[in-house]
Amino acid sequence: MANQSDAMFVLVGFPGLPEMYHTGVSCILFLVYVTSLSANSMVVLLVVWKEHLHQPMYIIIMNLALSDILFDTITLPKIIAKYWFGAGTMMFSACMFQLFCVHSLGSVDSFVIMFMAVDRYVAISRPLRYPTIITNKRTIIICIFLWFLAALVSLINAAWHARFPYCGSRKVNNCFCVNMAVMVLACGDISLLNQTVFYMAMTVLLGPLCYIIISYVFIIVKVCSSVRTEGLQKAFYTCVTHLFVITMYYGPRVFVYNAYRFNIVFSLDISVLLLCLYTYLPHVLSPIIYCLRTQEIRQVIGRVLTKKFGIKKNEISIH
Repeated sequence: MANQSDAMFVLVGFPGLPEMYHTGVSCILFLVYVTSLSANSMVVLLVVWKEHLHQPMYIIIMNLALSDILFDTITLPKIIAKYWFGAGTMMFSACMFQLFCVHSLGSVDSFVIMFMAVDRYVAISRPLRYPTIITNKRTIIICIFLWFLAALVSLINAAWHARFPYCGSRKVNNCFCVNMAVMVLACGDISLLNQTVFYMAMTVLLGPLCYIIISYVFIIVKVCSSVRTEGLQKAFYTCVTHLFVITMYYGPRVFVYNAYRFNIVFSLDISVLLLCLYTYLPHVLSPIIYCLRTQEIRQVIGRVLTKKFGIKKNEISIH
């Protein structure tokens, strides 16, 4: 344990991937990173830049985009460097930091998506009181609290992992340091850590998901029982956008965690592939969905393109 901080971990990436495919896979990961970085950065910049987007819903979307930018920047460049330059080793402290960030930012996504459901529920069930209940100041305070809560839970998790000695193989069979890949490398009894990590993950996932399901049931009931006004239709239209993101984020995670819990065994390559798909695919698609299906953001992009490139509005309108 004295030399624990000097230990080196090795990111394996996709364990069974033949060397001939390394360049192709790394190029795909690089494309995913560039696309996610560009799309999410655009969302953040638009919300910060345009004053009429300084609204609770867009502040929440901006927090989700910022979390995805940080997650991808902390994880993807390292695994890309491993395939391009053979730079797959990382210090013990770097692996623990990456593990902390991965689970912290993943929790932020879960909490922020839940907050989206709160925002939409209030917008539809209390439309007249919405501006006084969900204010910009209150939204910012809640978002800061959610980031702090996610960091606190993940700090406990990372500190617990760091207390174990890693005296055998330090090959992380994954694209980044994550609980399941690091835990199996520890020496000693990890049964309590294993159970605790699982229940923490289920709490972070299922707690917000249960609230989201309940809130959307009430939203659907409210919409079906109300006379359809333009404002109500607009709020429900935004809910449809959120449902895409909710399905992409929660569906695969709940399946994989429960499969792991009930000893449904996947090969290492399939496990890593599933992790990458349900992690990075929402990061790429969610900002695109928001840009395509959120009218205000779509209009801002249209005006920017019209001004910069002289594109006519009817050439960029999306139905």
